[in-house]
Amino acid sequence: MSDATSTFSHQRTVGLAFGVLIILLYVFLMAPLVMIIGASFTESLLIEFPPQGFSLQWYFEFFNRQDLVEGLLMSLRIGAITAIVTTTVAMMAALAGQVIAGRLSGWFQLGMTLPLLVPELLTAVGLLFFLYKIELGRTVIGLQMGHILMSFPYAYVSIAAALRQVPSSLEEASASLGATGWQTFRLVILPLVMPGLAMGGIFAFINSFDLYTISLLLKPLGGNTLPLALFDFLTYEFKPTAAAAATLSILLSILGVALVQKLVGLQRAF
Repeated sequence: MSDATSTFSHQRTVGLAFGVLIILLYVFLMAPLVMIIGASFTESLLIEFPPQGFSLQWYFEFFNRQDLVEGLLMSLRIGAITAIVTTTVAMMAALAGQVIAGRLSGWFQLGMTLPLLVPELLTAVGLLFFLYKIELGRTVIGLQMGHILMSFPYAYVSIAAALRQVPSSLEEASASLGATGWQTFRLVILPLVMPGLAMGGIFAFINSFDLYTISLLLKPLGGNTLPLALFDFLTYEFKPTAAAAATLSILLSILGVALVQKLVGLQRAF
């Protein structure tokens, strides 16, 4: 009886310690977000936490700063195009990966996720030389290409994982009923992988919105994304305007997750 009690007590202690560790981990992850959001509402002239008073003046100042607003609009535009292109191409790549077997399948998967394995700085330098060779250096198109390349693996991994969960028997049943390949894809496969497609698009957009190194080396003349505009802003000023911009970025991420929940449900997406 004592041995059983001792074992139960030990398990309870381990479980309690594990629970405390998880709580501390969440606090560590959430503390910077809470601090930056709180600092965006301060009345102080400097970024500080806890905030001194409550004010929305830094949000008004953000939207009155032409450089920051232009950076936000450029990031939104590039992020939206990146999400659309990467999900489309990643869907085709995931379908191609389904028919590749043996060793080639492993190499194919590696090739699709290669931008995640190569340091971003090396990729940015390589892209810079390549884009100048094809006369697209320092252009919006060149910057867009860089964002698509770096965001593609996030969409591919999500879509490929969703596609692997679709039983091949459904395709065979669809074909036996006289459906064409396009009809099978549109009416059977696409609805089933839609959660992975939506999450892939959201991941691609968020990654594109936050890219710094690629944007720094490939940015067009006279144009900045929001991360670059914020860096330039903080170089000369340390106002809570930067905290307001960061809070808006966090809000965009939350809205993206809410959109997935509305369209397909987070339970299906994961």
